[in-house]
Amino acid sequence: MQIVILFYYPFFRTYSYIDIMNIAFQIPEPFQFNPLKHHLAYIREYTFDKISEDNKSDIKSLIRELRHIGTSVMDVYSGRLSIKRICREITEFLNSEKLMERRVFSAWTGKRFNDFRMVTLSDKSQWMLKYHNDESRYVHTFPSRLSPHTFRVKANTLKSAILYYILIGKDYISRRDLNNARSLLGLSPVKDPSEAKAITEMIEILRV
Repeated sequence: MQIVILFYYPFFRTYSYIDIMNIAFQIPEPFQFNPLKHHLAYIREYTFDKISEDNKSDIKSLIRELRHIGTSVMDVYSGRLSIKRICREITEFLNSEKLMERRVFSAWTGKRFNDFRMVTLSDKSQWMLKYHNDESRYVHTFPSRLSPHTFRVKANTLKSAILYYILIGKDYISRRDLNNARSLLGLSPVKDPSEAKAITEMIEILRV
């Protein structure tokens, strides 16, 4: 793996997703990683699981979970590496460079809001590493912008697509149905054709 040193990323925000999403069993320490925002295979699995639930999804719980995706723009990894494999490769790199200990890691990445480092994994995808002030989950990681095997999507587009697919799921996607799904999220109706197209394309990505 190769390492690239960078120090500026203006759109980053931190959230404690691990406890909220109840996915700590999938994310090994010391990582903080939100697969519902950043890992397409997990997003598909999450969506299919909700659709296949016998009693259907608890809409309030579903909406509460989706709101933790946020409101900004994000990068989604669409490659073949599993969450476990991504964490393992980053762990191997940190161990090889003797950076795994929390104090050493924080000194290496920096602790300022815009400080980060970037690593390249076996499939050439690039991942951001930031220090998160937590005793057990201090390695915050997410895909780098313009990395191979990633695409960029607005949070509201992703949330709208997931909710539509789970609750409505029609092959023919109408603006009315999209807006019905968006209203549950407290989002305004789709007015821009390009926005409707982006949501439709995201729904089709989830269906693959």
